[in-house]
Amino acid sequence: MSDVETGALMNQLEREIPPMDIADAEQLMREAKAALDEHGVVFFLRQGTCLGAVRDGALIPWDDDLDLGSIIGLHGFSQALIEPVVETLRAGGAYVEVAHEALYTSVKIFKYRIRIDWQCYRVVEGTIAHYPGVPFPVRLFEELTPVDFIGDRYLVPSPPNDYLIVKYGPDWHTPKRVGYEKDVLDAMPVGTVPGRPGTLRQWFIVRFRPRQTARLRVLDTDGQPVPGAEVWIAGITRTRTNRHGTARFYVPLAENYAVTVVTNGTEEVLYEEALEPSKTYVYRPDPAQAAGRYFVLTED
Repeated sequence: MSDVETGALMNQLEREIPPMDIADAEQLMREAKAALDEHGVVFFLRQGTCLGAVRDGALIPWDDDLDLGSIIGLHGFSQALIEPVVETLRAGGAYVEVAHEALYTSVKIFKYRIRIDWQCYRVVEGTIAHYPGVPFPVRLFEELTPVDFIGDRYLVPSPPNDYLIVKYGPDWHTPKRVGYEKDVLDAMPVGTVPGRPGTLRQWFIVRFRPRQTARLRVLDTDGQPVPGAEVWIAGITRTRTNRHGTARFYVPLAENYAVTVVTNGTEEVLYEEALEPSKTYVYRPDPAQAAGRYFVLTED
């Protein structure tokens, strides 16, 4: 399979969100650990992978990817160490994509139909930003805690309980296949994640720079536009639809975002939606499924 075909398959599976094959996921984790260890890169388990390791001592059966993190400027890690790790992974047969963003460098590793998201964070105002825009205090990563996981020792943020409360809320001990998304957003602080433009700057961008602005048309179950609906792009902005049912908002780059739509007192969390600047999207509710939908916005 060519790199183009492999990249397309990775992106397809990312949108379909199938559960991982646990044995393959564990094998890929070991290979990634070996590559990172070979180059002396300190990394930690994060998000769902950390949750499974701390709570269950195992991968979460319905998780769809593996999440690792490193912090530029901590534990001897630098931007220059990313490429040697990438070369080692590619030599071992993995497909790897690298993307640079203001808050982090994203490294997507794909093999055995499993994806690893290795986020290489930059510290901004004493925080690093986890998806979907959760600002974690960097103190949680300065001294990492070892845990036993898939037959080896891995590092997690410290103390793990504090990290998991910030990410998933106080109910993180309770396994949830659906519904954890709202817990994550409810636990997020109000406002814009550090490193993103603030309210005034975003107002200017939306008004004068349409190429950095996306639109969302909110429809009801009858396909009619909903004025006054609340639209929240997690970690970026809250806005409302105009009388035509359309909200405009700043989008930093083509990426996945968590979107919350509130219409007539009904709230739906769309935990992963692909948004791109200058495009218009349409939201349609599904009365048969009020939670757990992913990648449902369509381009207008």
